[in-house]
Amino acid sequence: MKKILAALGAILALLVIVVLVRTAQFTPDPIAAGVSAPTIQVDAETAARHLSEAVRFQTISPQPPQGRDREEFEAFINWLSEAYPLVHQNLVLQRISDQTLLYKWVGSDPVTKPILLTAHYDVVPVVPGTEGDWAHPPFAGDIVDGVIWGRGSLDDKSAVIAILEGATALLKEGYAPARTVYFAFGHDEEIGGREGAHGVAEYFMSHGIEAAWSLDEGSFVLEGFFPGIDTPFASINIAEKGYVTVQLTAHAAGGHSSVPPKETAVGILAEAILKLQNNQPPAKMDGPGAENFTTMARHMSFSKRILFANQWLFKGLLVKEMTKEPFTNAQLRTTTAPTMLSGSIKENVLPIEAIGVVNFRIHPRDSIASVVEHVEKTVNDPRVDVSVINNSTEPSEISSAAAEGYKALSRTVSKMFGETIVAPGMTVAGTDSKSYALVSENSYRFNPMTVTPKDLTGFHGTNESLSVENLQKASVFYAELIKATASNTPLGE
Repeated sequence: MKKILAALGAILALLVIVVLVRTAQFTPDPIAAGVSAPTIQVDAETAARHLSEAVRFQTISPQPPQGRDREEFEAFINWLSEAYPLVHQNLVLQRISDQTLLYKWVGSDPVTKPILLTAHYDVVPVVPGTEGDWAHPPFAGDIVDGVIWGRGSLDDKSAVIAILEGATALLKEGYAPARTVYFAFGHDEEIGGREGAHGVAEYFMSHGIEAAWSLDEGSFVLEGFFPGIDTPFASINIAEKGYVTVQLTAHAAGGHSSVPPKETAVGILAEAILKLQNNQPPAKMDGPGAENFTTMARHMSFSKRILFANQWLFKGLLVKEMTKEPFTNAQLRTTTAPTMLSGSIKENVLPIEAIGVVNFRIHPRDSIASVVEHVEKTVNDPRVDVSVINNSTEPSEISSAAAEGYKALSRTVSKMFGETIVAPGMTVAGTDSKSYALVSENSYRFNPMTVTPKDLTGFHGTNESLSVENLQKASVFYAELIKATASNTPLGE
């Protein structure tokens, strides 16, 4: 027995040593510093004024879209031509699906595949009755203490303006690209982009155009999001989750609520929804989200690195801990979100049917078909019909973090933001990239702006804003990115 205990003790000691050594070796790669300081000049005051003016156009994408004010969109398009004369004089503008704008900056090299920079200029509505909660009116475009306020200042007119400011700065210095560059500015991203971005993809396909890579919104340079990590973190997202909404319709006998049966349609529906919430698709430490967290973990304290450094031993525990938080959970699995319910038309009437709507955001390891199969097997009740409603999209392909476009983005982040952790990641919401990916070898999702946790409430919420410094830096970022990838100078020089 003593020998057995001694052997077990030796094995345990060896295991502890292996865990500690692996953790000690689990350290960050050197953070790349900027190769050189940016040389392109963008006037911050002009850029801020332009974004302020852009915010004033109420280019709202309502649901349903039939209520869209087309004149506001046309006014914005006309304003762009006045605000950016050099762009409109030197680039070719093609209108797609009526009000999506596709600019072509023709390069001298007809062989090299073009690049595609994208954004959208439509915005979500302001929730009625909340206008008074804004520090500044949502469509006034006020600039106060170095901050531009208003709907679209962050999502996503800021990217439209930054791209055009960057292009204008390049044109002023006489820059002419070798590689053709496209800018696509969608008019309906907030309602799915099924006319705008999809129309651009159809245009590319019909003209035999394939981009080497595309860049759309997705993530940002994040500060203050991760306890124990003081270094800014840039997540360049290389994938996007899919989307499917499933309707559950529970059937039962109706009647008067004073004599209810043992099970009502509402109760049957509630049981089905609880089954789905309690038996979600499995979470796993794989894919872009896991890679993102693993990169970040290298910058954590020793004790917090132990689980990540030894996933061969602690993967189950790591997944269990990470799925406790909504953000990290969403990166590791297909999420389940019951969102809508309907039942009886009157409080004392038992409904013949009760309807529940459940939205799933699909991890790249899954598919629409596998999610529907999961729902049917989990609910497993002949009294509940399962059907797919609304538009669904498969998860994107995973783009390469070793390809030219990703490398260029990473280098430009280092150039513009200095010491910054850069890692591939995954977009958990939907963007126009689901269409642009159809015509790009690789699709990336990243906005070159710094955000903090307090900025999050502005996304589709109240007090949306962006600092002038952020806008100016983003404008230079796009210009530097174009110059680094559309010139004849090889990447890295």
